[in-house]
Amino acid sequence: MMEKERALLAGGKRKGDEGFESSMEELRQLALACDIEVVGEITQNLERIHVDLYFGKGKTEELRERMEELQADIVIFNEELTPSQTRNLERFLALRVIDRSILIMDIFARRAKTKEAQMQVEMARLKYMLPRLSGLGGSLNRQGGGAGLHNKGTGETKLELDRRKIEERIARLERELTELVGRRQNQRQKREKNEIPLAALVGYTNAGKSTVMNSVLKFFNTSGDKMVLEKDMLFATLETSVRKITTKENRTFLLTDTVGFISRLPHHLIKAFRSTLEEVLMADLLIQVVDASDADYEKQMTVTKETLKELGADNIPVLYAFNKTDKVTEEELEVIKKEKEGLNCIFLSAKKEEDIKELIGHVTEVLFEEDVSLDLCLPYKDSKWVAFLQENATVTSLDYGEEEIGVTALCRKGLYEKYFKNSDFKIKN
Repeated sequence: MMEKERALLAGGKRKGDEGFESSMEELRQLALACDIEVVGEITQNLERIHVDLYFGKGKTEELRERMEELQADIVIFNEELTPSQTRNLERFLALRVIDRSILIMDIFARRAKTKEAQMQVEMARLKYMLPRLSGLGGSLNRQGGGAGLHNKGTGETKLELDRRKIEERIARLERELTELVGRRQNQRQKREKNEIPLAALVGYTNAGKSTVMNSVLKFFNTSGDKMVLEKDMLFATLETSVRKITTKENRTFLLTDTVGFISRLPHHLIKAFRSTLEEVLMADLLIQVVDASDADYEKQMTVTKETLKELGADNIPVLYAFNKTDKVTEEELEVIKKEKEGLNCIFLSAKKEEDIKELIGHVTEVLFEEDVSLDLCLPYKDSKWVAFLQENATVTSLDYGEEEIGVTALCRKGLYEKYFKNSDFKIKN
């Protein structure tokens, strides 16, 4: 059994950085997710980041002493270091130095299951490597998919590759990802043609998005291979999963689960996963799942909002789903409700069926608020439209007469305008 690496966490708090303590705790969780033992941490209030060593020389000397005292193998910084800072620190400390970005990328690599996710992670890591080729050494030990920080020298791309080869690999990955995006766009166009609305689950990592999705699927007796991965850990979901939901009123919509966000998420990772997150941009409704039991839920909501803005999804209607209410007291819940008064909110536990039922009610109310009521008289020669409406709308009644079929249905506004608004079909009396 491989012995765990022992890490000292390091971070600098700047003026106004109210989320610093929670981000350091996140760094600890990220390290644990990479099977690294955290033996301590060192922090400092900083007026500015020092260009050479991040900390000043005195604090860096203290860092070296603490590492020797705690027998640490590695130091992990809470924000992305510049290439020169990494090189200088490794020379000064004579130990491996990594940063938050490397940890997140390593977790992404471990969690990536589909070819697309693996390619996206690899591309992000290669782009991180490019300016760090000289002197990167042990800081980024693995570039291929599926292994961890400890597999030195393995993977499809190794640190010994020169800049030209890495750039060629990035270009190839970008081409292959573009092809995959094209295929997904074709699938999306088919959905749009059928006017099927889309709701996307978004939110901070580990807020319970996958649990909510699985609870919705169970509510509609959808099981087996349609369930999504659900684990209490950071970034359990990297792939976008889309599931078709049909209510008992025959209203159909699509529900998608997405990768969770986190504070200080490296920009190149957001960029790499942009193609996966394009489902969010196409959504008619964002269901922002919030962990109501987390003391930092406000900060997490802000990070989610900022990330959505960066993706260009800040103009889509949002339903805030405050999850894990079973883990807070009634008094705490009332405080949250009062603070969020005026927002489009729902408070739930994904484990409770009645809460999921209420959530679905809110979602369908938003998704189908512009539905148009149709009352048609169709001659039997046009009976194909009955099947069309049964597949693409909510048919509430059918009346088979001698010469005509009476149909009452609710359909999407776009569907109505495309097929029925200017048609010759008779309106029922």
